Amino acid sequence: MKWCQNCVLPDTRPNLEVGNDGICSACSSHNRRKEIDWSARALEFRTLVKQVKQLKREYDCIIPISGGKDSTWQVVTCIEHGLKPLTVTWRTPARTEIGAANLENLINLGVDHIDFHINPIIEATFMRKTFELAGSPAIPMHMAIFAIPLTIAIRYDVPLVIWGENSAIEYGGGDVDGSLTRMNDAWLQRYGVTQGSTIGDWTDNLLSIEDLSPYRRPDQTELEESGIQSVFLGQYFPWDPQIIMEVATKNGFKVRAKGPKTGYYDYADIDDDFISIHHWLKWYKFGFTRSFDNLALEIRNRRMTRSQAIAILKSEGVHIPENDVLKFCRFTGLTHEQFNKICERFRDTQIWINNEGIWMIDDFLCNDWNWQ
Repeated sequence: MKWCQNCVLPDTRPNLEVGNDGICSACSSHNRRKEIDWSARALEFRTLVKQVKQLKREYDCIIPISGGKDSTWQVVTCIEHGLKPLTVTWRTPARTEIGAANLENLINLGVDHIDFHINPIIEATFMRKTFELAGSPAIPMHMAIFAIPLTIAIRYDVPLVIWGENSAIEYGGGDVDGSLTRMNDAWLQRYGVTQGSTIGDWTDNLLSIEDLSPYRRPDQTELEESGIQSVFLGQYFPWDPQIIMEVATKNGFKVRAKGPKTGYYDYADIDDDFISIHHWLKWYKFGFTRSFDNLALEIRNRRMTRSQAIAILKSEGVHIPENDVLKFCRFTGLTHEQFNKICERFRDTQIWINNEGIWMIDDFLCNDWNWQ
């Protein structure tokens, strides 16, 4: 593993590279932000808004939302720019109480909303299958998130879909000014967190194409013929989780009173009890946790030094999301023992070493790590 010498991420993170200078592609991308004329970018967005409103559709745009801080920022920003949005949510089968409250607050800011609930029997079967075969219970989630809003855009004749941050740039270091600045097939194939699969790859005697139809994303030709644009709001405005959090809080967003659910932030990943399983698998597959992602952002935004971040990681250690694991097992019909065996199957033995029954990583970022 090669560790970025600026942040705390390793090159095992998908789509992340550590250059010869010891700096990862995400940090390099972030450093290039100072070269961006954000006033010009904001003007581009205002021009896009003007073009969309001239079409005089029932809705100017669709905003995919979960109820989180980013969703709140997206809705507030779009309303402030005069857009009439239709908000769309893939309803997680493990929605939390605070997630439901934040979603209700967001809707009450003044938007129409569709809460799309997929057949839970299909969802449980699909989640279990992707977990067992691909080590990723979140493939159905990401397929649904990227498919449902676009399908509804076609059905309602909505010309624009506005996503939040571009994860290709924020976490993977994709080219800020390149071809991955808009949501399209090329972006989804590489950054859509589906391991490049489509619903056709998951059909069998338990799951038919018809069963999985909510997860089917309209193809690029279909979207182009409908004239639908799919953009990231982070392309037009600087994306910083702390600033976005401040905007969300001013508009009624609430954080967990008990501290972070997973990772470093007490305001992230709080609307779904199953997202922690997705993040937990990173430890086996890539040798880092959600906290590494979060702290890397804090370093890039100059709110923390690398040494401070490493100290936090050592102090925090690795916490298994036991309650969420049990809930996930009940939903998918797995036993706890089966869950653990599946996780072990996806441990990357190119980075993990079994030392007398204890799994360890050589040259780990933190010295004196408690491998117990």
